[in-house]
Amino acid sequence: MKAVQFRGIGDLALADLNRPRITADEVLVALRSVGICHSDFELLDGRYIIPFRYPLIPGHEWSGAVVEVGADVTGYKAGDRVLGECVIGEDHFGFSISGAAAEYFVARPEWLHRVPDELTDTQAALVEPMSCAYFALMQAGNVNGSDTAVVFGAGPIGLGCVAVAATLGARVICAEPNPARGPLAAIVGADVVLDPTAEGFTDRVLELTSGRGADVVLEASGQPAAMAATLEVAGHDARVVNIGIDVGRSAPARLGLIQSKQLRIRGTIGSPGVWPATLRFLARTGLDLSTMVTRRFPLAEAPAAYAAARQTGENIKVHIESAAG
Repeated sequence: MKAVQFRGIGDLALADLNRPRITADEVLVALRSVGICHSDFELLDGRYIIPFRYPLIPGHEWSGAVVEVGADVTGYKAGDRVLGECVIGEDHFGFSISGAAAEYFVARPEWLHRVPDELTDTQAALVEPMSCAYFALMQAGNVNGSDTAVVFGAGPIGLGCVAVAATLGARVICAEPNPARGPLAAIVGADVVLDPTAEGFTDRVLELTSGRGADVVLEASGQPAAMAATLEVAGHDARVVNIGIDVGRSAPARLGLIQSKQLRIRGTIGSPGVWPATLRFLARTGLDLSTMVTRRFPLAEAPAAYAAARQTGENIKVHIESAAG
């Protein structure tokens, strides 16, 4: 079978591997669609937030179809459309253990969820970043029409945050320096798009909130300067959630604002425990973020897909697709 392999730092290959065999408590899945994430490039560049070893198969944002189930597996059968969680105990699927960027891959039933009929394979492969956004909004607590939310970053998770916050009724300001991403942020629910690197950015947020500042701030860019800026745009008693991942960089920040504004700050990793709720939310609301998938490639062209995903000025989310099984 064909599979993407990270063999070392900067060493990406499309490999020919044996189709995996499953044990009695495992499920064999055929890939339908897998997204390429910024974290995949962190992994390829030799760093991640938990330990890992090369070689490995990446891919943690995926949808697929069950091909075979082990003798002890109940609740799933061949043909079921499924997707799976990324954070699984101490391991991260597609990082510390091999993932879904292959024609076939092994999963455990406790990682899996059925894809609702309302979702396409592309939409299902977006549930992982969408669940991170949904989890972040749940951590912000009771976001509703009385709130103004500032979302830093219009990448996949940032756009998910914009969409969820808007669906919950909040007024949304998206802070994104790339002008090509602003229109999509508006399509998924942003009322205003501002460049956070422009002079007067914080003053503009204060103007839009009648001097109050944001009630909710969601940092989804992973940029240290944006993390520092969350403290500036937050209003008194604001809820600040840091979602974007950064490994090892820093930026100056006025930390005294945490105390003087009485901020409620927390960070999130992944989306533990909210996948069933995320799927119900998407199925019921009809929220469709598939417009953020700007390029699609067959698995046989996976190296080109990763190259395209590096072009963040042109692409927001790149998917690799397969029809195996």
